[in-house]
Amino acid sequence: MELHHLRRFVILAEELHFTRAAERLHIEQSPLSRNIKELEDDLGVTLFHRDRRGTRLTSAGRTFLKEARRLLTVMEQVRENVKAVASGLRGSLQIAVSDGVIDPRLSAFLARCREEEPETEI
Repeated sequence: MELHHLRRFVILAEELHFTRAAERLHIEQSPLSRNIKELEDDLGVTLFHRDRRGTRLTSAGRTFLKEARRLLTVMEQVRENVKAVASGLRGSLQIAVSDGVIDPRLSAFLARCREEEPETEI
């Protein structure tokens, strides 16, 4: 299973129409159909009912839609976190202090750092 399969599945589940979903994805309908078939084969379930009346999600498809959306959200958060770390907006600060040498100013400074930069792990 690949991320583009999940993205394409979610778009099709939102549109419930292969042609509109393919247009929205800026791809042809046949690669979309092939990807959905690959996804169904990989999962071993049918995600969509397809008939003359249209395309509908199966109960497995509805469950998979919830999980696919959750996974895509997590992947977006991962992407944002990595970019933030790479740009210096997030990170970690390690400070080594010998026992008995802790100055109260250091504690106050670290507390202020946590308030001002909650994304930085100290």
